[in-house]
Amino acid sequence: MMGRDDIAVGVGGDGGISDDGRIYPNVGGYFAIIEQEMSTVGGCRYRQTIPQGANGRLDVNTNYGIRRAFLPQGNRRYFPLQQPTTQQMIIDTISSGPTTVFLMGTHTNFALFLMSNPHLKKNVERIYIMGGGVRSYNPTSCCSRSSISCVPQQCDHHGNMFTAYTKDPYAEFNIFGDPFGAYQVFHSGIPITLVPLDATNTIPITENFFKTFEQKQSTYEAKYCFQSLKIARDTWLDNQFYTNYFMWDSFMTGVALSIMRNGERPNGENDFAEMEVMNITVVTSNEPYGVHDGSNPFFDGHVRPKFNLLEGGVHSGHVLTGLDDPFCVIKGSIKGKCQDGYTKEVQGPDSVAALVAVKAKPNKNANSPLNREFFNNFLEVLNRPAHSGRFNFTNQFPHYKEVMYKPDFRNRIRGMPVIFDMDMSPGDFIALLCLLKVNIEAIDLKGILVSGNGWSNPATIDVIYDVLHMMGRDDIPVGLGSITALGVPELGCEYVKAIPHGSGGGLDADTLFGLARMLPRSPRRYTAENSKKYGTPRDTAHPEIRQPLAFEVWQQVTGELGTTDKITVLTNGPLTNIANIILSDTKAESMIEQVYIVGTHLVDGEGEEGNLFTVTSNKFAEFNFFLDPKAAKTVVESGLNITVTPLRAQRQVSSFGEVLRSLRAAEKTPESSFVYRLLLLMQKLQKKHQAYSHIDMFLGELLGSMFLVQQSHLNYSINEKAISVVGSDHVTMDGQTIVDETSGKLVKVLDRLDPDSYYAELAKLLAAKKQSAVVDSFDEQKRMWSKANYKGRDDPGFVR
Repeated sequence: MMGRDDIAVGVGGDGGISDDGRIYPNVGGYFAIIEQEMSTVGGCRYRQTIPQGANGRLDVNTNYGIRRAFLPQGNRRYFPLQQPTTQQMIIDTISSGPTTVFLMGTHTNFALFLMSNPHLKKNVERIYIMGGGVRSYNPTSCCSRSSISCVPQQCDHHGNMFTAYTKDPYAEFNIFGDPFGAYQVFHSGIPITLVPLDATNTIPITENFFKTFEQKQSTYEAKYCFQSLKIARDTWLDNQFYTNYFMWDSFMTGVALSIMRNGERPNGENDFAEMEVMNITVVTSNEPYGVHDGSNPFFDGHVRPKFNLLEGGVHSGHVLTGLDDPFCVIKGSIKGKCQDGYTKEVQGPDSVAALVAVKAKPNKNANSPLNREFFNNFLEVLNRPAHSGRFNFTNQFPHYKEVMYKPDFRNRIRGMPVIFDMDMSPGDFIALLCLLKVNIEAIDLKGILVSGNGWSNPATIDVIYDVLHMMGRDDIPVGLGSITALGVPELGCEYVKAIPHGSGGGLDADTLFGLARMLPRSPRRYTAENSKKYGTPRDTAHPEIRQPLAFEVWQQVTGELGTTDKITVLTNGPLTNIANIILSDTKAESMIEQVYIVGTHLVDGEGEEGNLFTVTSNKFAEFNFFLDPKAAKTVVESGLNITVTPLRAQRQVSSFGEVLRSLRAAEKTPESSFVYRLLLLMQKLQKKHQAYSHIDMFLGELLGSMFLVQQSHLNYSINEKAISVVGSDHVTMDGQTIVDETSGKLVKVLDRLDPDSYYAELAKLLAAKKQSAVVDSFDEQKRMWSKANYKGRDDPGFVR
């Protein structure tokens, strides 16, 4: 948008840190340094404080849905093993000469750079840090003097961690995300300017600023920023937006640019903030120091502390283990005692002199409706015509037109009504294409449920919308399900932490190995738009495009069934959504004809192991059942008619070579070509890098949809077995499925099938011209939107 495709972007990396403290190249920064081991699999000691769903990471990842609706789509994209890593980008940039660094989040990446490349510190002129709280007092969640029943929560605490103040009221999110990493940055010897909560708490958004901003939007970037601010206001959970929402990152940038533009002044003063030099440090552990209680991986279990840290030093105390850490509790108080991540004012050899913004300056013009000097500059800079944005998404193309494709099935007999429950792993998208290819007279895909606790980030729901748009099925509702496993708090990463973050894991699942941006862009998307009808404090601007929840889609689909109709469910991920449905809807079991489950591994004494390659202590579990063992147990033990497709059957049809040969020999359609390109890339990656050694398991996920739609052609055998699912809360057993003839539930098990028939039928289905793609790619959309009279492929069976 801003015409800066020249700027390098670094993402992730698959390096690690050994047990003896050796930092390998290209550590990805997915974990705080204290948690980083030799892979991209790990826990969430600090990250668990960030909510994962709406009003948390989901809304941040999508910018409440504004990002997708507004920003143009450029030519650059992530591509596996070709995307520059974070460390590579930092090294290349700072090696080229004097550099100023802005740190707007956790300090992990830059700390790793400093620890691995001390010879390059001389090229860093200054670090500007957004975060921390030194003398700050949280102004939120306070009580008025007249209130009798109100109980103050975060009021007057140093920090802003609204999810963790009962354990750590001192820390701010950015520093808390990696206290040890922040300590390395602060103590690097590089000059530091800190813009902490002390200053940002003094610049809340005011109603006058909001109204003035609403009137001043002459550039695309101003419009984008205002829309982002407006949706944040409209979705605020209470009526305190104008006292609780602060100009954090933008204020820090303004302070930094003022200093850079005008140079250092006496006492460090600048245009927008009062500045003061303070002696501070970052607290990384809690006293008493030198007591090994199992909370501190730098010391516990080591003959010599990791990174040669000082025994009994400031890093050797208790480290907060999570939101249930009893060490951090003060009996009789809602305020915790842990200080991990506290930017504390101290004296002595462990202190660092930093230039600290302590207060936002008032507007010099007392008659202005804007009460802060920075507000004037912010609006002026954002609306400058120089270096402004070139276009937004709708203006990127001269003849852009929003089109919704909905099939006309009025004169056709509908087949078996089906709901598809998926966790958006790579195989799930191919399975979805298979379901969409089947004649409507055989399979009538009524709705899609999305598990947010599987292989992909919940924001990947936008890729589902794109696939549906490609296939002309913008009529199919998509419901967003639970973000965490059954019975697991939203703040945490239990079970899902078994999925790698980097190559071959979430990074590739979220992007379909970089190919998702090739898909046509759907007008539908995840959005935080909402309405009072669904329990929010207010209606947003467009509540009609609200993202439905999984249970709402279930209610919609079953509400539209005929009196004698029943639904068939195909599940391709953890069984969280189906478990929640049968627990919430007493009529659910009677409305489900049968459930086809892609997942589980039957432990039958033959010694064949599961596919949970990241949890070596659990040899016999399968990912879908492990990711929510309680849900799997709930569904299996229900009264539902269940057919499972276990790993043994999946592994019979998990050959990249065979499926690619079949696709090459078949006729070509846009969808078969996309699948071929995706699978060919996955095969090459598996051959090239160890991080991708497991990805052929995604091929097995196609079997459920193929069995559902083409079973009469697959030459298969099914047995009935009594099974029990282990939901023991012990990671070594969770999700294991045991053949239990004594007390198990009788289910149908797909045992064997003819692989040759399967591969041939898969290729034949994807090659069929009927119910093929309506628009095959984003490139075709660009051609459509770039020419006034461009005619795409019309299909009389679709209504535009």
